[in-house]
Amino acid sequence: MMQNKSKKGMENNFMHTMWKGSISFGLVNIPIKLHTATEDRDIKLRTLHNKCHAPIKYEKICSVCEEEVKPEDIVKAYEYTKGKFVVLDREDLEKLQKENEEKAVEIIDFVKIEEIDPIYFDRSYYMSPNDGGSKAYSLLRKALQESQKVGLAKIIIRSKEQLAVIRVYENTLVMETIHFPDEVRKSGDVPNVPAENKVTKKELDTAILLIDQLTSEFEPEKYTDEYRTALLELIESKRNGKETVTAATKEEPSNVTDLMAALQASIDRTKPKKAAAPKKKAAAKMKKEA
Repeated sequence: MMQNKSKKGMENNFMHTMWKGSISFGLVNIPIKLHTATEDRDIKLRTLHNKCHAPIKYEKICSVCEEEVKPEDIVKAYEYTKGKFVVLDREDLEKLQKENEEKAVEIIDFVKIEEIDPIYFDRSYYMSPNDGGSKAYSLLRKALQESQKVGLAKIIIRSKEQLAVIRVYENTLVMETIHFPDEVRKSGDVPNVPAENKVTKKELDTAILLIDQLTSEFEPEKYTDEYRTALLELIESKRNGKETVTAATKEEPSNVTDLMAALQASIDRTKPKKAAAPKKKAAAKMKKEA
């Protein structure tokens, strides 16, 4: 079973713990921690204003009021038809999330990994034993290795229920979140896929020969992100060549200006008001009496 107790922290000074809980199969309970197994190595590029090279801000603006909306004024909602929504309170969502996180979920099945098409796989997490869980961790790892099976379970991660595969990678248990069947689009909906293989035997033999010639053992170390490497080299060469820009800074009003504005506003506020001119009727009456 799994009990989600999401907590951020650093483990062994190098790998972040993004989930704490327990996993069980039968009567065996294993306290574990999850660590993200992969990382996004994309180079993050900022967007600047070409005129002054200052970073561009992205503000949340109401489409009707045309005013900036503060975080505390934002609510979640589901649009069930165009322009009509069901608003979901933050308290309702938090309660629903907590109720599901606290549910005890067992490893529900053991299957052969070959039966799961790779299209279902989503994200990978390393599993490490928490305090007192080393022996049970080793037991599950050995059992999976000997049976050549993987475990299937459910887990709540980042407010979303996930179907997950538990398997052995090298000497470590790994949890792979996988998509639910209704999250995988039907291949039959892909347009223009030929229904039949209209190829000759000679063409097929030639293609198979080419595949055989290019077949090798999978060595992930020999594959690199050539675009990322070239982009890093371009950035470094521009930096070394002093091809850099500095963002313009916004001029803030000086304290003197603020003080003068405040003094002028005070003077304007305390100026005596001019006496109102007598009304025409009152003036005519005074003239008649004279």
